[in-house]
Amino acid sequence: MSSTRPYRDLLMERLTSPEVAAHYLNAALENSPESFLKALRNVAQSRQMAKVAKDSGVQRETLYRSFSEQGNPTFATLSSVLGAMGMRLLVAADERSIVPAGEASEVHPSSV
Repeated sequence: MSSTRPYRDLLMERLTSPEVAAHYLNAALENSPESFLKALRNVAQSRQMAKVAKDSGVQRETLYRSFSEQGNPTFATLSSVLGAMGMRLLVAADERSIVPAGEASEVHPSSV
């Protein structure tokens, strides 16, 4: 008879890896904002929510509320929590909208 483990236990164990957590969060973000918040809550729980709250400077109750289905965390909260977990937000070009070299004009942040 083989021994099985509950899915959630295995997920929590795997989400302690920064690489696995990053792939998990990116996949959830591509699915929906609600999926991303649930995934972010799972990653934070895998790293002990109280520790993430302390390291991010955000109250634990605020994290649970922010990452609930009705949650709407601020950019500062997202940034702080991701930073406490050794991650950061990045913006990438959507491959479907990339303009071939030479056809795009350069835009500098100071001109926006």
